Amino acid sequence: MTDTPADDLKPSFRSDVTVELVKHSAADSDVLWAARVSTAGEQSLEELQKDPERSKGLINYLMRDRHGSPFEHNSMTFFISAPIFVFREFMRHRVGWCIAGDTQITLESEAGHLRRRTIAELYRLWHTGVEDRLPHSAGGVTWHSRAGKWMAQVRRGDTNHYLGLYENREAAESAVAEFRELHPSTRIRKLESVRRNHVRCYDEETLLAQRARIVDVIESGVKPLVKITTASGKTLRCTVDHALFTPEGWCKAGELTIGDDVLVGGTEPRPSQALIPPSLRRGIGVWTSMQRERLIKEVDACHLCGGEFPRDQLALDHVVPVAGDLLQALNEKNLAPACEPCHATKSAGEQALAQRGGKIATAVPDRVVTIEADGEEMTYDLSVEGPWHNFLADGFIVHNSYNEESGRYRELQPVFYVPGEDRKLVQQGRPGKYEFVQGTEAQQEIVERAMQESYIQAYERYQEMLAAGVAREVARAVLPVGLFSSMYATCNARSLMHFLGLRTQHELAKVPSFPQREIEMVGEKMEAEWARLMPLTYAAFNANGRVAP
Repeated sequence: MTDTPADDLKPSFRSDVTVELVKHSAADSDVLWAARVSTAGEQSLEELQKDPERSKGLINYLMRDRHGSPFEHNSMTFFISAPIFVFREFMRHRVGWCIAGDTQITLESEAGHLRRRTIAELYRLWHTGVEDRLPHSAGGVTWHSRAGKWMAQVRRGDTNHYLGLYENREAAESAVAEFRELHPSTRIRKLESVRRNHVRCYDEETLLAQRARIVDVIESGVKPLVKITTASGKTLRCTVDHALFTPEGWCKAGELTIGDDVLVGGTEPRPSQALIPPSLRRGIGVWTSMQRERLIKEVDACHLCGGEFPRDQLALDHVVPVAGDLLQALNEKNLAPACEPCHATKSAGEQALAQRGGKIATAVPDRVVTIEADGEEMTYDLSVEGPWHNFLADGFIVHNSYNEESGRYRELQPVFYVPGEDRKLVQQGRPGKYEFVQGTEAQQEIVERAMQESYIQAYERYQEMLAAGVAREVARAVLPVGLFSSMYATCNARSLMHFLGLRTQHELAKVPSFPQREIEMVGEKMEAEWARLMPLTYAAFNANGRVAP
């Protein structure tokens, strides 16, 4: 979805969802290779295909006896367009890119100060709050001048508890402490500051350290882990599907071999050109502005987030920062369009780095020395804002697995979901045993009318705020969850089977499921693509009750 002038924006309504398989590395042979490597070693594809019935039997055996790991050595990336409320269901099915609960996440303040929390602790603080440090009671010890003694009293809730008069302060304080020990009470509160936390991330072009806001912290279920150790002594425990940043780009943990380099957080000496005199910086800025009309199209793409914007919302950005290489400052090939939010974020990070000491925070290579299986346990993942969607976990630069279109960086388009006539509207029965039945014509009419009217009104208010100069991230709050959005979701066959078992209804399923119809529509389209790529695995999934191994 791209920005369009406000006068041309007219709400449109859809009853379908779209799913496109944009890239994959997935075939039944991936399962066979993984299953046979321990007994037969590396085999050719021709060898695996010699006996189709034997291959079919092996996959069925793995599925039946729930040997799950051979189904994880593959990858599928889908581009999905659906209402926002569908994506909220997706967030419950993180697709295998997960890390262990004791993984230390590097957080960075606006001033550049670093601290670390485990991802399990972040999850707890994000979702359940934390016990307050102070008991939920007031009062204490005061001097009673008329009696000439120390008075002990405690207010707990709405009740005052008088504990008596004492000759000395120590005795009164002891009485208060004893009362609080006998009547413990702590307040549970949400720590809003945790939800404002930013992680350290890295610009994937310049490798310089940046900041990104945490969008969500997700508990992803119990999964097998591998432990990766580097020459510098860093270790990371993650699933084989989790993507790590390397000098050659993103690579799955399961695809790394001993001797490969991964990128980790580090520092490098600052180039001598980093501290640029203000007069020279102003001159570079004037020259860059002069190139703007020539190098930016009337509608052009931001090289950081990929969104399309009109020229007046774009600036020319130095891809290699001026502070990093002064020789690139007047090189037209080093200039690229960047939207206002991305340019501001990148510029702020570069200026902060230029003001620090003699070193700059950057990604540096570190050689992998061991890779070993490390059991199964509860796993977690972060979702962080773009444009880079990565974070620092135990010193390793890792990626999150779920990238949804951002209403912070682009104007959201007025495409809304209205159920089609085949969508059953009426729920009968009780939770766990209900069914949906077809609605009447009158019910269908009121659904369409009510939705369309509310969508139009909400989008008009959104446009009104944007026209008044209100930030996109504020104005978007009025938009309903029926708005269409888009996302990339990456998964392997095992995680997709978990998703399909819960989010589709099927006559062969051993365990019945009652998914919302809209996410089932997405699941059905993903299932069709997967069935084409891995027919033997898909057949074994159905033959064994559609239960993921």
